[in-house]
Amino acid sequence: MGGIKSPWDDVDILYITLKYWEIGRIRKATMQGISRIEAPQNLTKLAYESIKAYILRENLDEDTRLTEELLSKQLGISKSPVREALNSLSTEGLLRIEPRRGVYLRRFSRKEVLDLYNLREALEVYAVSVAELTPRLLAEMRKSVQRTRKLLKARDRQGHIEEDTRFHELISKATGNAELCRVLSNVQSQIWLCRRKTYDLSSSSAPSAHGSIVAALEQGDAKAAQAAMRSHIAHVREHLITFMDSADGVNSPSRNGAEKTLRIPRRSAG
Repeated sequence: MGGIKSPWDDVDILYITLKYWEIGRIRKATMQGISRIEAPQNLTKLAYESIKAYILRENLDEDTRLTEELLSKQLGISKSPVREALNSLSTEGLLRIEPRRGVYLRRFSRKEVLDLYNLREALEVYAVSVAELTPRLLAEMRKSVQRTRKLLKARDRQGHIEEDTRFHELISKATGNAELCRVLSNVQSQIWLCRRKTYDLSSSSAPSAHGSIVAALEQGDAKAAQAAMRSHIAHVREHLITFMDSADGVNSPSRNGAEKTLRIPRRSAG
């Protein structure tokens, strides 16, 4: 209508595709890797997905300060949906909010990492035992293993992380248990946050581990599939804990190890 200016007239609208934490087409801004979002939809949901993808994909450290003002400016929206998104991510265990200071990535203690992996093991071993197997599912899982090998060979870190997540989602969704899928998705996000900079410690074992799980399922051997899943998760857990216990990975000594936190050294220049 003439004379009435839409609040979105001055907003540079970009179309983005949000699938899990994958951001499709983006425009580089001051904070690279985070994109402005489309106005007419649910702003809180889009802010949540965009910020979540950013913190899981980018090489931030636990001391990087995120503010509502900075995020809202980069996303091209008001602070209110950003605040709600940050609160949700904090509730999910991905961020920590410090009053009057800002928002930071969560730091994980040694015990918290163990708790997460133990919970993941229980959920995924159960999932692989009750998943409804179909020829289509098994074919998709086999293709996922092949894609994982190619992504590792191409040194496509982000592509491999997304394919790894997709493989495990195929199994959890096949259970038909929406609550299990929701909880496991959150556990996976927390785990990727605490191991995103230690990716190279165990990534090379994924194709073989995933292949063993698929082979057992194709043979109808539920117990072998459970054992393969348990071994896969234990392998990654042990590598991460070993790293945390090493001199470079421990923030401060502790007699029982419960208060050790994952502090990854920053990358050297070049």
